[in-house]
Amino acid sequence: MEQALDKGLKAALAKSTAGLSPIALASAYSDWALHLGTAPGKQLQLLEKAGKKIWKWANYAARCASHPDGADPCITPLPQDRRFRGESWQKWPYNVMYQGFLLNQQWWYNATTGVEGVTAQHENVVTFSARQMLDVFSPSNFVATNPEILAKTISQGGLNLFRGWQNFVEDISRANSGKKPVGLDAFEVGRNLATTPGKVVYRNHLIELIQYAPSTEQVHPEPILIVPAWIMKYYILDLGDHNSLVRYLTAQGFTVFMISWKNPDADDRDLGMDDYLSLGVRDALDAVDTITNGQKVHAMGYCLGGTLLSIAAAAMARDKDQRLRTLTLLATQTDFTEAGELMLFINDSQLAFLDDIMWDKGYLDTKQMAGAFQILRSNDLIWSRMIHDYLMGERSQMSDLMAWNADATRMPYRMHSEYLRSLFLKNDLAEGRYRVGLGPIALSDIRAPVFLVGTERDHVAPWHSVYKFNLLSDTDVTFLLTNGGHNAGIISEPGHPHRHYRVREKSKDAPYTGPDRWMAETPAVDGSWWPVLAQWLSQRSGAPVKPPPMGAKENGYPPLCDAPGTYVLQD
Repeated sequence: MEQALDKGLKAALAKSTAGLSPIALASAYSDWALHLGTAPGKQLQLLEKAGKKIWKWANYAARCASHPDGADPCITPLPQDRRFRGESWQKWPYNVMYQGFLLNQQWWYNATTGVEGVTAQHENVVTFSARQMLDVFSPSNFVATNPEILAKTISQGGLNLFRGWQNFVEDISRANSGKKPVGLDAFEVGRNLATTPGKVVYRNHLIELIQYAPSTEQVHPEPILIVPAWIMKYYILDLGDHNSLVRYLTAQGFTVFMISWKNPDADDRDLGMDDYLSLGVRDALDAVDTITNGQKVHAMGYCLGGTLLSIAAAAMARDKDQRLRTLTLLATQTDFTEAGELMLFINDSQLAFLDDIMWDKGYLDTKQMAGAFQILRSNDLIWSRMIHDYLMGERSQMSDLMAWNADATRMPYRMHSEYLRSLFLKNDLAEGRYRVGLGPIALSDIRAPVFLVGTERDHVAPWHSVYKFNLLSDTDVTFLLTNGGHNAGIISEPGHPHRHYRVREKSKDAPYTGPDRWMAETPAVDGSWWPVLAQWLSQRSGAPVKPPPMGAKENGYPPLCDAPGTYVLQD
């Protein structure tokens, strides 16, 4: 009863804190404030910086008043900050407004960093929180201080604000009633999403295994098994006809299998990482091995699915299981010491709070997970949408990638707690403490060649973190860095505009090259990276042969239904 009381209280509290632990946040601010309070030198430095910034801003405002078109800015936005790029922002008085905002933002960055004694994580939390609070008051977020919104309001007589209010009311109404976002009805799994022909050839409590129909008369004998992340549904790799990685690989002469994860509910609360390994990767690999008559497999994992696949590959190497021909890891982390701003939410206090949130329901709700990712990219996912939909009065066009992103999944209590603690918090996989079966595993045991992909603007798996696989491996690694983010960078079909990549092979005996030097020395190539992957796989595959049958009924793997199956349709 006492345990239920504690957990119930924290679960109720989480509803008003967006799932963030107030104790963890208070600890971070206390650490910063106490150390700053006992650092008079730092305080004097901040006071001096404040005076200089005020003087700089006042001089800039005076120059703008006398020479409206000739004053050079006193501070430039960061490359990823696109709020003030428009021409109207460079005119008085809006240039003075946004310059003052950026100078204030810079001062708070100085105030929250470089305070001696503050732990690195607490410093990151305070800096991040300060930036989030300041962004609320950005001049771009208000009609009177945003020249683009103001011009539209005047030209349309305020109709844009009326339409924006209608959009806001409609969105709130849909969210409260559990309806899909506006525009999502135009996309349907099996109709214009996840349409590559295939059959479900195996099903257990956790996965459906899809075998895709061949689109060439002959195929390479080695099949591809794709392990997607279970945080979202698998069909990001099989979106539309034009941007499906699955469809592309089958057209290149490969037999492709895909795991489709079940969307867990309260009855699955005790499913753990071992279950995802055994019921997921191992059962799927056994099915592929049987259907293709013992051919070695090109295993491919995306995001957390790639992490699970890395664990499976290391365990197989330890146990002398040599069924993997190659390993392809897409936006996959195996060392979590530089896992980006997601680590802001990873400490003992926050994870205990998260456990209590999940304890009542038995799973992590989709809204809580989506909210965390929105906070990480608030300018792109919150404020820019507010400006576009509610102040400009326009509606963003729904795309297949946006439709997929809205089709979220839940996370079982036990599994989610285990992977956050073992991988993110303790970094057990990289440091040789992660146990599979009776003993620990080591990624250095993997001998299959690896194709490793990172994306330049990844907020989930930063490419510097993905690159760390080079430090853990003892095999040949081909690292490819593509532009784009965690999702859009991976969905980079041939013909996609404004795409480029860098790629270089490293033999297992070659000396290590740091990520920044690697990027500086590796030239960018325009175009999609998918052909590079297909060529790399082809070079490590046998001569084309007749495609294998769809399933193996006589060996316990009969075709059960058409792709995309049933698990992907679960709400």
